[in-house]
Amino acid sequence: MALLRYPAPVDYDAQMSAFENFLDGFKTSPQDSLTHALGNIDINEDDLSDEYDFMDEDDDAQEQRRRERARRRAPRHKYKELLQELADRKINEIVIDLDDLQSWEEDVQEGLKLVESVERNTKHYVEVLSRAVDKLMPQPSQDITFKDDVLDVLMANRQQRNRTLTEAAENLRDPDMLNDTYPAQLTRRYTLVFKPRTMTEDGPQKSLSVRQVRGDHLGHLITIRGIATRVSDVKPIVQVGAYTCDRCGCEIFQPVTDKQYAPLTLCPSKDCKENQAKGQLYPSSRASKFLPFQEIKIQELAEQVPIGQIPRTLTIRAYGSLVRKVHPGDIVDISGIFLPTPYTGFKAMRAGLLTDTYLEAHHIVQHKKAYTEMQIDPSLLRRIAKFQQTGNTYEYLAKSIAPEIYGHLDVKKALLLLLVGGVTKEVGDGMKIRGDINICLMGDPGVAKSQLLKYISKVAPRGVYTSGRGSSGVGLTAAVMRDPVTDEMVLEGGALVLADNGICCIDEFDKMDDNDRTAIHEVMEQQTISISKAGISTTLNARTSILAAANPLYGRYNTRLSAVENINLPAALLSRFDIMFLLLDTPTRDTDAQLAKHVAYVHMHNRHPDIGTGPDSSVFSPEEVRAYVAKAREYRPVVPQAVSEYMVKTYVRLRAQQKRAEKKNQNFGHTTPRTLLGVVRLAQALARLRFSNTVTQDDVDEALRLVEASKESLAQDDRNAGNRRQMNASSRIYNLVKGLADSGACRPDDLDEEEEEDDGFGSVEMSLRKVKERVIAKGFTEMQWLAALEEYSDLDVWQTAGNGTRLVFITAGGEREGSEDF
Repeated sequence: MALLRYPAPVDYDAQMSAFENFLDGFKTSPQDSLTHALGNIDINEDDLSDEYDFMDEDDDAQEQRRRERARRRAPRHKYKELLQELADRKINEIVIDLDDLQSWEEDVQEGLKLVESVERNTKHYVEVLSRAVDKLMPQPSQDITFKDDVLDVLMANRQQRNRTLTEAAENLRDPDMLNDTYPAQLTRRYTLVFKPRTMTEDGPQKSLSVRQVRGDHLGHLITIRGIATRVSDVKPIVQVGAYTCDRCGCEIFQPVTDKQYAPLTLCPSKDCKENQAKGQLYPSSRASKFLPFQEIKIQELAEQVPIGQIPRTLTIRAYGSLVRKVHPGDIVDISGIFLPTPYTGFKAMRAGLLTDTYLEAHHIVQHKKAYTEMQIDPSLLRRIAKFQQTGNTYEYLAKSIAPEIYGHLDVKKALLLLLVGGVTKEVGDGMKIRGDINICLMGDPGVAKSQLLKYISKVAPRGVYTSGRGSSGVGLTAAVMRDPVTDEMVLEGGALVLADNGICCIDEFDKMDDNDRTAIHEVMEQQTISISKAGISTTLNARTSILAAANPLYGRYNTRLSAVENINLPAALLSRFDIMFLLLDTPTRDTDAQLAKHVAYVHMHNRHPDIGTGPDSSVFSPEEVRAYVAKAREYRPVVPQAVSEYMVKTYVRLRAQQKRAEKKNQNFGHTTPRTLLGVVRLAQALARLRFSNTVTQDDVDEALRLVEASKESLAQDDRNAGNRRQMNASSRIYNLVKGLADSGACRPDDLDEEEEEDDGFGSVEMSLRKVKERVIAKGFTEMQWLAALEEYSDLDVWQTAGNGTRLVFITAGGEREGSEDF
């Protein structure tokens, strides 16, 4: 039984004529006038410009300027001009904005529901509008010359032949001659795409996640938001295959619409059929039409994935002018047609009746554009200039970094400089000197290290957040895999490659395996990744800043150990960090009270407290911080001679301090030539924040202050730990017993109060049993206690009395720092 036929729901002929009227008659007003916020006053940019002196102009020049302004203000035919540019081969893409179509339809009020029809059956209306464009295509304003591309010459010859055959068919009244014309796909040298509406009847257009796409969306124009994880190479895909017959000489064309097709072998022309010749067909690549093709895999964002599930992926196919618009790691909104595609090959045998789905891209919007591609709003530029006049922009921006987190001002200043970065230079012989700043945050649990990393990864245009425990060396650098499209071995970049020209935030840095951690040594200094796997030897760019967060060796900083023992990272890795902050959670009443108030305020009001700084007593939003950093990165500061000499003297002084610290066993971190380069990068970042092209001595002093501030938190604890580490067990037992004697503890129960007198030396009697219990309770062994008791008895520092039940301690000696002092 045959299926019932469903009549067409719309009148395609009426819609075709409506589309032609839209392309021919739609007018739009230019957007090159500034609308004043107060009163909706249109002010032309030329009226605000002080470039011209109107008193010096003659009447003709002023009249010409008035005519130019009037021409720009007059409505223009948007799509008519686009068609002319298409005919003149200036552009190869025509974008149909559905907002324009909706406004035109509301003005005409024909009730054809054009926008709704396009959104529901987009694939069909691409062809409908392409026919309308072909019908309205004007003649080119300039002829083909030898300087034009070969494809332009072919297109012009095909269009001329089609026109000749059409005229001949009309004159001879032979419609069969139209069968010899070139198909429309061969004469079009453009890509027609739709730009979705920004507003719908229900409100603003919302982007869908991958798991929100349903079967109801098949064939519809939808918008999906995700992060690009894999982008294939751009390859040509055949759209129309051309063949030449060796018997009759006919040219045969085969439109290709499926993913796979069978090439023609026998000539289907009229001559070969009448002569029963069965001519062989030979492919003609010159006459065929190919489109650039790229396959993109997008994955759900982390906030779109429900708890306990893995993120889903969707395949995007980009054709024509939409290729090379997306790079791995980009967060994009992709609008396109949701379509099914059957499995092919061995997959079809396993899948059975199942089909795969993909999205045919029509419009791509980048989120978090690169700094060089950002367009800053003029109102934001005025606010930045207002802050710049106060001279405290450095403080305002630092407080704007994660304002919900209390304190850590110096850390936030360092993170701000990380966002801005130094100047990457390439010397004459090709060697590169990195300008990206690397920072490591080491500290106790609960000091908001991970929150700082999350904030920085969101502010940075290409920020990648990863965890050390869940990352392997291959996941950080690159993996060799087989491309599902071309079936060849390709490299898939890891987190560091995805963060190229951005920031890679690595949490739980101390939990990484040593083999995986060594994979980033090359990235942190040379900013490249060298790969030699599966016959592929190459070098990938990884021009990224590393922001690492780690816990001390035992989870919490142990003040009994030195800083080097707490951190437990190799020196080769530590020297690659420009700044290493140690965040200790030391209890102090005032600070703890302020922190608790801050946290309570954030939970009560869902926002940070007012900091009360700046002209408008507010902080910069993440978008404003990103815009300010984009403006600052336009500058390339240099170091003048005087500042250079100051930095040389400072570096020599730092090396001398390190030498003295090593003698006292108080050294944390080594002052290497990389330290000098780190100071240079920090000073350049500070100069960029001032919108200056020259580094001053104040910038160098602030950079040195940050480096010193990163070590100050270690100074006291490290010194005490170093002293304790020098003393042996006997010396520490002596100090413990001396403290007990001074405090009057551990006195014998039967001791009477009497005057003690002995050669001018005072003595204290203590219970030997109680002293031994105190010493054992402090973690010393009984053997250590007996050794200390014997050692200091020989030195006459104390003596046993009362048949071995009392310890007589002579109080004339001071605190012993080591056995070699006696």
